[in-house]
Amino acid sequence: MKQFERLLKVVRERGGGGPRIGRPWCLPLADRVLLVAVHYRTNLTMRQLAPLFGVSPATVCRVIQQLRPLLALEPARPVDAADRLRIVDGTLVPVRDRKVGASSRNYRFSANVQVIIDADTRLVVATARPAPGDRADAHVWRDSGLPQQCQGVTVLGDGAYINTGLVVPHRKRPGRALLAGEEADNAEHRRVRARVEHAIGRLKNYKILRDCRQHGDGLHHVVQALAPMHNLALAT
Repeated sequence: MKQFERLLKVVRERGGGGPRIGRPWCLPLADRVLLVAVHYRTNLTMRQLAPLFGVSPATVCRVIQQLRPLLALEPARPVDAADRLRIVDGTLVPVRDRKVGASSRNYRFSANVQVIIDADTRLVVATARPAPGDRADAHVWRDSGLPQQCQGVTVLGDGAYINTGLVVPHRKRPGRALLAGEEADNAEHRRVRARVEHAIGRLKNYKILRDCRQHGDGLHHVVQALAPMHNLALAT
């Protein structure tokens, strides 16, 4: 309940409960926020959600479209500490919209979503707009606008982010084994970088990221809304 109250407070402060032109909503703000949260958590369709809240499927659709921008993750604030560490990783999210996704290595139409977390707090700092799932993480990273948000901050990435300016593990060269120090560096790199994989795993507890039926910018709004929910769960 504390997490939901804080989420409701965020939506109210952003104008979710303000005046609306036309007829008033048939559901109070708390029920509307709960509807959106249930939709993201269970991935139920509009027709399945409608009888649960006693409204029509069209009302469910309007509520989701009205509230999802108000749940978006706030832009990352400038980092003061020079030794602050962030971790980035990409994940594939199955989508139905062929204009958003592409056939990827998991043989499904999916989108590549980049997620950055703070290594100390493990909170989601920023997410990128989804890219087609057949694009490499390094290309998506360069075009995402995230490097500009991480200026002056050390960012860890896996081997897919080579030649991007991120801290990546040492690579094995043909005919040359890794040195003892490089093996130790890679082991420590894997231990720290696992935090972003755990964060992405918790995000995917919301079933909408297992089969997203949203079209257009829907997936982007979903990821932007799930990040604050993830952060509230960790901070509470």
